[in-house]
Amino acid sequence: MGEPYYITTAISYPNGRPHIGHAYEAIAADVIARHRKAEGFEVRFQTGTDEHGLKMAQKARELDVTPLDLATEMSGYFRQMCDALNIEYDVFLRTTEPRHHLATQELWRRMEASGDLYLDRYEGWYSVRDEAYYDESELITGEGGEKLSPQGTPVEWTVEESWFFRLSKYQEPLLALYRDTDFIRPESRRNEVMRFVEGGLRDLSVSRTSFDWGVPVPGSQGHVMYVWVDALANYLTGLGFPEETTEMAKWWPADLHVIGKDIVRFHTVYWPAFLMSANLPLPRQVFGHGFLLNRGQKESKSVGNVTDPLALAEQFGVDALRYFFLREVAFGQDGSYSPEAIVTRANAELANSFGNLAQRTLSMIFKNMGGELRSGLKLADADIALDHAVNAGIDSLRRAFLDLNFSEGLDAWMRAVFACNQYVDEQAPWTLRKTDPARMEAVLMTLLRSVRSLAIAVRPVVPTAIDTLLDQMGIAGDARDYQALSDVTWLDDLIASNFRIAQPVGVFPRLELPEVAPVA
Repeated sequence: MGEPYYITTAISYPNGRPHIGHAYEAIAADVIARHRKAEGFEVRFQTGTDEHGLKMAQKARELDVTPLDLATEMSGYFRQMCDALNIEYDVFLRTTEPRHHLATQELWRRMEASGDLYLDRYEGWYSVRDEAYYDESELITGEGGEKLSPQGTPVEWTVEESWFFRLSKYQEPLLALYRDTDFIRPESRRNEVMRFVEGGLRDLSVSRTSFDWGVPVPGSQGHVMYVWVDALANYLTGLGFPEETTEMAKWWPADLHVIGKDIVRFHTVYWPAFLMSANLPLPRQVFGHGFLLNRGQKESKSVGNVTDPLALAEQFGVDALRYFFLREVAFGQDGSYSPEAIVTRANAELANSFGNLAQRTLSMIFKNMGGELRSGLKLADADIALDHAVNAGIDSLRRAFLDLNFSEGLDAWMRAVFACNQYVDEQAPWTLRKTDPARMEAVLMTLLRSVRSLAIAVRPVVPTAIDTLLDQMGIAGDARDYQALSDVTWLDDLIASNFRIAQPVGVFPRLELPEVAPVA
C-alpha cells in the first residue's frame, strides 16, 4: 500500500437537514480522497455529525423529543446525503457514541494534567447559534440596535461557573505555527487568523452548567464540555484514541481538515492549542473553503432561497453537480450557483465536449472497424502532438489537484479535451474511411488512447459516468488509477483478450433547464 493520507470534513451540526454547503464540503473532500487514492496513497476519509450543545437541546425541546432521538434522526439525513452524492467515507462518526465520550474525556484529562484548566466564573457574550463566545469588541450592532456576533447571530449575556482553558499561554506557539508551516490555507484565512491571534488571546470558557446535553467533565459534577472541545476531538476518536492503536500510529496526525471558512478559528486556534496542551501532534493542514451562494446570495430560510442538495442532484445528476462545484468555484473562495449555470457548464463541457468526443470515438470504431482494436500502427506528427497535449493536460490536472486547485486542474483537462476535438475535425476520420482506411485506424486508435487517459484523469470528480465509459472500453476495474496511465501494454492486452467495442451508450446526457428550481 502507498503512503497513508488521513482527510476529514468538519462534522455537521444536525439541528436541521443538510444544506448546499454540507454537500459542497462533502463532495470536495471526496474528490480529494479519490484523487489521492488514484495517486497511490492509502486514504482514510472521515466525516460525521456533531450532536451535542445548547442548539440541539433547544431544538429537541421545541419538537418535544429527546436530544438523542433528534440527533439520531438528523444524523440519518446526513448519511443519506453522503450516499446520494457518492461520498466514499471510511468512518461516519457521531459524537454521541460512547467511544467518543471516552476519547474527549481523555483529551480533557491530558489538558488538565498540563495545568491548562482552571475553575472560574464566566461572564460574557455567547451566541447559541454559533456555539461561540465573543469579546465585546467583536460584536456588531443590528438594525434594531441589538448586539450581534460578527456572523450577525444573536448573542446573550451569560453568567455561570465554568472551567477555563489557558488559551493565552499558546499565543506565541500558535503564531510560530502559522509563520513556519502551511498549517492554514488558503492564505487569506491564514492572514485573518494571524491578525486575530496577534491581537491577544483570552482564556477560553470550556464548560457549561446551564444545560446537560454534552460530554460530562471528568470529576466535575454538573459541568458538560464546551461543544467545540467535544466536536474537535472527533478526529481522534475515529482512530481509537486514547488507545495507542496501530490506527493512531498510522493515521495521526491528520493530513487535511476540510472545513468551512466560518469555523476556521475553532480549527486553527482552539484545536492546535488543545493538542499542544495534550502533548499530541498537530494536523498538517486546515483548509477553509468559501461559501456557495445562490445566484450570488447567501441561502437563508427567511429569504426563501434554501436549496435541497439532494433535489439538485436528482434534477441534474450527481456527476454533473460534482463537476460543476469543483469546476465553477475556485476552492477557498466563495462561489455562486444557479440551475442555469449548472446546465450551461455541464452541457458545454461534459456532454458536448468530452461526452461527445468519447461517444464519437467509440461509435466510429464500432461502425468502421467492427469494434476491433489495433496496435502498432504508424503514427503521424499530428497523433504524437495530440498525445503530448493530452499528457500535458493530465499532468497539469494532477499537480493542481495535489494543491487543491480544482478549477485550474479541470481547466487544464478541458484544454486537452478541446485539443482532441480539434484533432477529430482536422483529421476527419469519416473522410479517411474512403480515402485511406489505414490512416483512419491510426486516428481512431490515437483518439481511443486519449479518451481512456482523459477518463482516468477526471474519474475522482465524476466516478459513476467514467466507470460506465471505461466499462464500455474494456478497461479493468483495477486499472483505473493514475499508475495505469503509464501502462504501455494495455492496448495489446485488450486486443489479446479478444475485446471488441460494442455500440456505445452516452454517459453524459444533455441537461434541460427545469421550470422551477428545487427548494428545500
